[in-house]
Amino acid sequence: MAKIKVKVEKTETGYSAYAEKFGAFTTGKTYDQLVSNMVEALNFYFEDEKVKRKVITLDDILFEFELNSLFEVYPINMKGLAERLKMNYTLLAQYATGKKKPSQKQTEKILQGINQVGRELSELTLVAN
Repeated sequence: MAKIKVKVEKTETGYSAYAEKFGAFTTGKTYDQLVSNMVEALNFYFEDEKVKRKVITLDDILFEFELNSLFEVYPINMKGLAERLKMNYTLLAQYATGKKKPSQKQTEKILQGINQVGRELSELTLVAN
C-alpha cells in the first residue's frame, strides 16, 4: 500500500501537518506530539469516510519537510554537513533559515548528503570503554 504523504511545517507555536489527499490535518507543540496527532487524525478520517485503511505504524506515512523545518526538527550540524557536501556554509544556513530557497538540484544534493550520513550512522558500532 502506498505511503500517505504528510507535509510538515514549523509554526510559531510548534508544528502543523496535513495530508492533502485525505483532508487530514493536525498540530503539535513538539514534533513527537505532531506525529502522534497525525496518526490519530488520519485514522479518524478513514473511520469517518468509511475507508478500510488504518495507520498502524509510522512506516505508513511519508513526512515531507521544507528545508528550514527539517533543520528545526533534526538538529543537524550544518557546518559539518556543508563541508561534506562541498557547499558554502553561509548558503546552507540561508536555506535552513528560509532566507533563500534552494533549487531542486541543490535540494536533491542536500538530501543525498543527509541520507548518506544517515546510512553511515546506522551502520556504526559503538564500543564501551
